[in-house]
Amino acid sequence: MGPPGIPQPVERRDLILTVHSESLQVPVPARSATMPRQEDVKILVVEDEPKVAQALESGLAGEGYDVTLELTGEGAFYRAATESFDVILLDVMLPGRDGLTILRTLRARGVKTPVLVLTALDTLDDRVRGLDSGADDYLVKPFAFAELVARIRALLRRGRASDSLRVTVGDLDIDVVSRSATRAGRAIDLTAREFELLHYLMAHERQVVSRESLARDVWKEQARTVPLDNVIDVHIARLRRKIDADYAVKLIHTVRGVGFVLREGEP
Repeated sequence: MGPPGIPQPVERRDLILTVHSESLQVPVPARSATMPRQEDVKILVVEDEPKVAQALESGLAGEGYDVTLELTGEGAFYRAATESFDVILLDVMLPGRDGLTILRTLRARGVKTPVLVLTALDTLDDRVRGLDSGADDYLVKPFAFAELVARIRALLRRGRASDSLRVTVGDLDIDVVSRSATRAGRAIDLTAREFELLHYLMAHERQVVSRESLARDVWKEQARTVPLDNVIDVHIARLRRKIDADYAVKLIHTVRGVGFVLREGEP
C-alpha cells in the first residue's frame, strides 16, 4: 500500500494507469509569464471507466489542479461547449458520442481549448485521426501519471487566449495592460467590472459561457451562495449597449437557456 492520499494503480484489460509516489515529487519548471498558477488551471477529465476516472481526478487534484469529471460523451460535450477549461483530457472510447466526434464538433464551433487525447488505440492511423480531429497532443494507454502531468504543463506553457496582452475580435480590440477598449478605432469607456467581463468573453470567442462560469471566473464567487444571475444580466446589457448599440454587426449574443457568446454575426 502506498502513502495515504496517493492514488494507487488502477488495472483493467486495456489500461494500467501508473500513479507513483515519486511522480508527485517531479520538479515543476519555473512558471513562465504565460503559464497560469496551478490552482487557477481548470481541467475537464472525460473518462468512462469509473476507477480510472477517479484515479485521474484524485491525482490531478493532488497536483493542485481544479478538476471536473465527466463519464459520458454527451455530458462531456455539454460541459466543454458551455464552460471554460484550460485543458481537456479526452478518452476516445466513450458511451454515446465518441471522443473524436466530440472533438471535431467542438473545433467546428470554435472551441480552442487544448485537448490531450487519451486512448488505448496506438496505431499510426489512430494517432493521425486523433490529431486531424483537432487534438493538441496524444497519449497512449498505459501511461505513467508523471508523463501525463508533464504533458499538461507543456500544453499550458503554450499560453491561453486569456493571457494575451491584446485581444481582437473583428473591429473590437482590448489592451490588457492599459485596460482599454476600442471598436473601429473609437474608445469605449468601461468600468473595471465591464472590462473584466468583456475580456473574458473575448478570450472565449465563439464559445458559449454560462452564468455559472461568469460568476465563478469574473465575479470570483465559488459557492454561489448569493444569486448573481440578475447582476450578470444587468452587466451584459450595459456592455452590449456600449459595444453593439452603434454598430450594424453585433458581437454579444444571448444563447437562451445556456449563456452568452461573443462572436461576429449570429451564434
